[in-house]
Amino acid sequence: MSRLLEVLDQMTAVLNSLKEVMDAEQQQLSAGQINGSALQRITEDKSSLLATLDYLEQQRRAEQKPDAQASSDVSQRWQTITQKTQHLRDINQHNGWLLEDQLTRNEQTLAVLKPHQEPKFYGADGQATTVNRGGNKKITI
Repeated sequence: MSRLLEVLDQMTAVLNSLKEVMDAEQQQLSAGQINGSALQRITEDKSSLLATLDYLEQQRRAEQKPDAQASSDVSQRWQTITQKTQHLRDINQHNGWLLEDQLTRNEQTLAVLKPHQEPKFYGADGQATTVNRGGNKKITI
């Protein structure tokens, strides 16, 4: 088997692994409660696989001869890679929408909680503020 075919097969394997990672990411983002450490691990795995894919793409370009006719094996493998890549693009877009939805919910939750947070002890200028703790007593901090 030629080196080009080996590289294409490795790309296909990495794309399969990337799909598994992106499916796990989708499950995390779809869950009612997101596990931050699991999502971080998924993000690291995804980044690693994308770096590997980038390296393999460089290898593929180095092995592919510009004037040579592509064999049917190469064409078939490349078609598989193209289809998988398009499918992963769609999954990534969906995961992005899920992430945007999660961020919106977090912002809404923070907006509800913000009025109930403790008073600030320092103003925007860094100076102590006066806090009224009920009654007629004013405390300067």
